[in-house]
Amino acid sequence: MDNITIDKANENVKSNKRIEKDKLGKVAIDKDLLYGIQTARAFENFNISDSKVRKELIYAMVTVKKAAAMANEKVKTLDKERANAIVEACNAILAGKYDDSFITNSLQGGAGTSTNMNVNEVIANLALKICGREPGDYDYIHPLDHVNMGQSTNDVYPTALRIACINLVRALSDECSKLQESLQRKENEFEFVVKLGRTEMMDALPITLGQEFGAFAQAIARDRWRIYKVEERLRQINLGGTAIGTGSNANRLYTFRVIEIIRDLTGIGLAKSEYPIDLTQNNDVFVEVSGLLKSLAVNLMKISTDLRIMNSKPFSEIHLADMQAGSTIMPGKVNPVIPEMVTQVAIKVMANDSAISICAASGNFELNAFMPLIAESILESLTLLKETLKIFRTKCINTITANEECCKKHLDNSIVLLATALVPYLGYDKASEIIEKSDHNPDRVKEIVLEENLMDKDKLDEILNYHHTITYL
Repeated sequence: MDNITIDKANENVKSNKRIEKDKLGKVAIDKDLLYGIQTARAFENFNISDSKVRKELIYAMVTVKKAAAMANEKVKTLDKERANAIVEACNAILAGKYDDSFITNSLQGGAGTSTNMNVNEVIANLALKICGREPGDYDYIHPLDHVNMGQSTNDVYPTALRIACINLVRALSDECSKLQESLQRKENEFEFVVKLGRTEMMDALPITLGQEFGAFAQAIARDRWRIYKVEERLRQINLGGTAIGTGSNANRLYTFRVIEIIRDLTGIGLAKSEYPIDLTQNNDVFVEVSGLLKSLAVNLMKISTDLRIMNSKPFSEIHLADMQAGSTIMPGKVNPVIPEMVTQVAIKVMANDSAISICAASGNFELNAFMPLIAESILESLTLLKETLKIFRTKCINTITANEECCKKHLDNSIVLLATALVPYLGYDKASEIIEKSDHNPDRVKEIVLEENLMDKDKLDEILNYHHTITYL
């Protein structure tokens, strides 16, 4: 970053720079940049990748800052002019006009302090410009004294993360509902397509393709309900608890007013935690949410695997719509790319769940230093699943067609199906004996039953009709 010079700033710096200082020294920053010295230091300290803090978290944090400014103005701890400038700055950021000003890496030390300071500095400098002042004029609007008034990273960051999660949880729940409906439509469409069921990858009893899709729909329905309900667990917030949940340095009237305002701004039924120290220390709620996301990922991976197998040769029981060429050397080859993508997303979500669990367990005493990885992982999982379900539904599930001819062929050629159908009439041992005599030839099974006069032809035809063995619910 050429426009920042760490610890080398001096009073003779070029006129297009401003000087900011802290206990570690001075930093020269381009005059027009909205972030300041703490963001600059964080950028250099954590410049490990191109992964920046997710906008969902930034916007949620900006919303918290807006609520805080409004609350502080209401209880007379912040004057109206500064409060209005901060609110206006927050509105401009939430409109997406200053996304480039948020540059801190998603993985950072300090429990999210760098993210909080990036937000504080951008809001302060933008508010200064709104007031007709230059960025860096912190005597008038200070990132900490005014924008961060009555707050700490340790109550702002968890609160913002809960808000960001709730917004994504709602969107994901809606996508689960839509996927469930698509699967149920396929259940009805394939109601009378009879195919061979399989257990442990081996031939089993008949089932309809519709019943298989109905089972898929039931699994996603459970995921939808679990994800919908978990929002309740995220609604309690520790805003007002400041550093360790005890509310130090926060006006008592502010702590109650800010909850009311943040509830109105977000449209979410947020509530002040009865024990803010708990929410400041513990992150098990994010582990709980992540666990439910993992459950959804598990079901998606299972469904995707089943679809890939049913689509593949020699099964060919369904056809997945062609999405793109599958080979750079084999003309005409088409791969099941959408289920493959879904499987990889599922694996990523499972990996994120492990990271979240380890981070939550690694907190110490009154704070968890590893919240940035918790935030990045859970927001990534929610976003990936939301977008993946949409693509899975529109480009895969909705476009699936049944290959009834292949389904019937597999049924007619299944020796296991024939043998199982005979068991209630001839017994397990006799049916096994006939299978061995037939050398596993389905046509020969029928011949042996008739040759040994075990039953007449009409009865044999009746019990070997695979429709007879299906239970329709």
